[in-house]
Amino acid sequence: MLELERPVVLAPLAGGPSTPELAAAVSEAGGLGFVAAGYLSADELAARVRRARTLTSGPVGVNLFVLAERPVDPAALAAYADELAGEGPLGEPRFDDDALDAKLELLVSEPVDVVSSTFGCFAPAAIERLRRAGSEVWVTVTSAAEARAAAEAGADALVCQGAEAGGHRGAWDDADGPDLPLAALLAEARAAGLPLVAAGGVMDAAGAAAALAAGAAAVQCGTAFLLCPEAGTSAPQREALARGGETAVTRAFTGRRARGIVNGFMRRHAAAPSAYPHVHHLTAPLRAAARAAGDAERINLWAGTGFAKARALPAAEVVRALSP
Repeated sequence: MLELERPVVLAPLAGGPSTPELAAAVSEAGGLGFVAAGYLSADELAARVRRARTLTSGPVGVNLFVLAERPVDPAALAAYADELAGEGPLGEPRFDDDALDAKLELLVSEPVDVVSSTFGCFAPAAIERLRRAGSEVWVTVTSAAEARAAAEAGADALVCQGAEAGGHRGAWDDADGPDLPLAALLAEARAAGLPLVAAGGVMDAAGAAAALAAGAAAVQCGTAFLLCPEAGTSAPQREALARGGETAVTRAFTGRRARGIVNGFMRRHAAAPSAYPHVHHLTAPLRAAARAAGDAERINLWAGTGFAKARALPAAEVVRALSP
């Protein structure tokens, strides 16, 4: 696995907080910064990666969504759209694969140090292409079965996402829990025989040291960086992180299980259907309007269980604070 001066990896943070400046700052501090490809076009991704490259001589990673189209209940989806009618402007629910093929072609022609997947595993042929181009390939897993399958597909390392992690569950399906806590997942994933990157609830050096002692080669942290000045975190989310509260897992915003700070929207729409990215597209205009209005009660406030420890510090200082 890629050798780092400090065993700290920036989680991708797709959908707003991810910026080239944040990724570069983490890499400049001795860690590995990721540029999130999620929700971007291939051209937008290329521009962000090139920008990050101008800001750091360190390694740069890119995370891709790997989505398989699954059956959804059209009646449940329509009923949910009706339920949301009074919340704000709505979009058209639909499936797309987040332009995976175009992004893979970009990363083969303009390689980065690491390419990781979320929501699924790259096909073995794609893994081989990325490796021939010079990239390591990491796969996000949430169970021993996913760890074994990723190893068999040819992954170089496994990002083990514990139940404590903020944002979308990286599971290869959207089944209801139970979700393994990070320590238990690391114990089960070791059998796959690959280097492990521990993700979920790591907010300080003590948490990082515990993950490394449990067998991880590095820790991947997202929530710890949300208040950094380099992050693109919205003003209402920054305020919610500072205000405190509790987190829970919800499908209300995107149709896929994700952990965030509990707010009014989550409480009102606890029975959202499993339909991703259909519900994401449905609620995107609503969330954009609420974000612009500074309304933290109608936007997704993705955060891990340890979010109260997040600090508004430059990313380099956060990397140092996370280093055991």
